[in-house]
Parts: sequence; C-alpha cells; structure tokens
Amino acid sequence: MIKKIIQKLLPKSHKKGVNAFDFGVHQKLLPKYALKTVKALQDAGFEAYIVGGAVRDLLSGLTPKDFDVATNAAPDEVRRVFRRGRIVGKRFPIVILPFGSELLEITTFRGNVTAPQNEQGRIMRDTAFGTRSEDARRRDFTCNALYYDPVAEKIYDDLNGIADIHARRLVMIGKPDERFREDPVRMLRAARLSAKLGFGMDNEIVESIRTNSFLLKNEPPARLFDEITKELLCGNSSGCLNNMKMLGIPVDIHPIFAIMMTHEDDTTRHFVETVLAKTDERVKHKKPVSIAFLLAALFWHKLRQIEQDLHTLDDKPTQTLHAAIRQIREDGGLHWGVPNRLFAMIREIWQLQVQFAFIRGKRPYRLLKHPNFRAAYDFYVLRCANNDADTDPAIAQFWTKFQAANEEQRLQMTQVIAENKGNKKRRRRKIKRDYQAESDL
Repeated sequence: MIKKIIQKLLPKSHKKGVNAFDFGVHQKLLPKYALKTVKALQDAGFEAYIVGGAVRDLLSGLTPKDFDVATNAAPDEVRRVFRRGRIVGKRFPIVILPFGSELLEITTFRGNVTAPQNEQGRIMRDTAFGTRSEDARRRDFTCNALYYDPVAEKIYDDLNGIADIHARRLVMIGKPDERFREDPVRMLRAARLSAKLGFGMDNEIVESIRTNSFLLKNEPPARLFDEITKELLCGNSSGCLNNMKMLGIPVDIHPIFAIMMTHEDDTTRHFVETVLAKTDERVKHKKPVSIAFLLAALFWHKLRQIEQDLHTLDDKPTQTLHAAIRQIREDGGLHWGVPNRLFAMIREIWQLQVQFAFIRGKRPYRLLKHPNFRAAYDFYVLRCANNDADTDPAIAQFWTKFQAANEEQRLQMTQVIAENKGNKKRRRRKIKRDYQAESDL
C-alpha cells in the first residue's frame, strides 16, 4: 500500500524531481552552512545538491549528522568558488570546506568510465567526472543515491531510493560482488545501515559479504577506523555488532572491532557492553558523545592487563602506566588509523584516573581546569559503577559535589580534608618525639 502511494507521488520522469515538501523535507532542516554552499555553487553556474546519507536520514525522520554536497563542478572549480576549501584524496579527489568546527565535503559527479582496479577489483583511482545520473549509478545503495536541491525544493531519485526507504529495505546498485570488491568498506556500511535504520538485507547481499569479507583486511586502517567509529555512534552499536557477526566479518580487521568482540572474562564483557549501551542511550537522546572517552573505555581492561604484565616491585605505578600506554600504542593497538590528536586525549583520560584520589590543597582546582577533566571524571564514575579496581565511590561523590559547589564550599571541602590530614601528621610527629624522649632516658 505504501509503495503504491509513493509511486503515485513520484513523477514518471525522475529527471524533473519530486516535491520535497511531499516527503517532509525542506531547507529549514538544513544547517545554514550547507544551504549557503549549495546556493554559492548554483550562483556560480553549477549544479549542486545535498546528497547521500543526509537526504536518506531526512526522509527517514532522523536528524543527519553530516551534510555532503555533490556538484558537476570539478575540484579546481570548487576551489575557485571557495578559497578556503582544500582538495584531498588520491583515489577520489574531493574538496573539504571548513565552517567553524564543522567540515563539509564537496564531491564532483563521477562518470561511468571504468576506473583502474587492483587484482581484487578494488578501485585504485577514480577521477572520471560525469553527470548526476551517472553519479547516482556509481553509489552503493539506492537509499544513498538521492539528490536534494534545497533552493528548488526538489528531490531527484533515479533509482527508486525513496520507495526502498519507505519499504525499509537495503538495495544495492549493481551486482553486490562487483560493488563490494570495488570498495570493501561498503560491507561495513551495509551492516551499519541495516542496524541504524532497521533495513532488511536480501540474501544476495548477505552471501556476497560472507564471501568477500576477507578483503577488509587489505583496507587502509584510517578508512576502517572512520567506518567503525560511525557504527559506534549510530545509536545501535549492539545491532551493528550482531550484523557483523552474522555476516562473518573477520574479528581481526581492526583492533577496535576485536576489542568489542573478544573478552577475556565476564567482567570485561560486561564493562564493554555497559559502555556501548550508555553510548547508544546518549546518541538516542541527542547528547554529545566523546569518541576519545569511548575508546578509552573500550581499551581500558586491555591497558590494565598490560600494566600487570609490565609491573615490577621497583616500578612506580605511574611509570608502569606510561609504559603500558606506549605498548598499546605501538603494538597494533590504538595506532591503527587513530589520529595523534585523538590518541593524546585518550592518553590523558587514562593518566588522569590516578589524579582523582588527590582531593586536598590546590590539586583539585588544577584538575578541574584540565581540558579533559569532564571525560576523565565520567570515566571514573563509570568505573565506580562497575566496581572497577582502584576506585572509591566516596572519591567519585567528592568530585560530583566539588564541581557543583561554589568557591566558598570548595575551599571548605579541601580545607577540612587538609586539616584532617595535617592532624594525623602532627599526631605521628608527637608520638615520634615522645618515643625519642623515652629512649634518651
């Protein structure tokens, strides 16, 4: 019934586009920078559309996280319109345009010219440009081959993507074996979209992934990292993991996937499941999620195990911790595609865990001003809730109150503790002096 209604709404010629308002999509749902980019390209005489996942999510009633633009302007022509843009990518040259903390990707329509491939069929370079219709056929799934013109308020759908979205099915454009060999990361994308949107996959896609999943081991670590982090932040990470297991994705394609799938004991498994569940909950309630916090939590028990293996009686705890962090970075752990800036945040979250025990004098004030204090505090509270070793609920309660307290209350909290500590020291010194006096007699 739904399919028939949609087919009536769609014009016979998709080149004319469909009215975006009929599907609840309008330019007010876009961020200003995305609308401004499309208008600027169109004013310069080019075609320009919001494309891919953003249109798919808008049609699904979701709030898109990223807004990408597709155009018939070549990367050099885009750069002439936007001087701040940077051309990146060897395989698929695109323009990255910064807007404050946001980065917008502008891609040029790809043509139907056969691109150079390696022995496994993976596209090595794709610089042949084409039309919007040709570009649609080069995309992975029909739900991602939609083009929205926010100026004209039209959606262009050459491959029945709107009908597939409403039917909640994941349909591949072309033969799955060929398309997955062209870009193996599409297999991970299939698992994510199916879990995130509740889309069903037909047997041809499932069997093709099971046959070709070994190709993921040859993918650049940075690309795998980007796709796996999208799975972690999609709002249904457990569903993504179940799909990846069902599809036979090798566990060793990336350390992050391995750490989520293999657990040494029930405690570790429960901790990882708790972290993922809380992340999904925050995503669903549209709360911010720190990927540094998430990765610090996922790799925490692996770090503690390395600490135990390295620890000797002569080592200080901080020395062992630093050595364990270096090892987890160097031995195929978090160096796989993780940017240095992000790893620096992960390292600080780990190192700050031991600082929470110091709650007197000036140290609480210094720790509170640390850029990564909040992520480290949230992690400490999470560890307390899971009865992790070397944590104290009283310490967590102190920091919860300390953050909310005013200056006078904070001063009182730290002074009381300092006085109590000082009294104990004075009593110890007095006992020592009395003992010396007795011995002198």
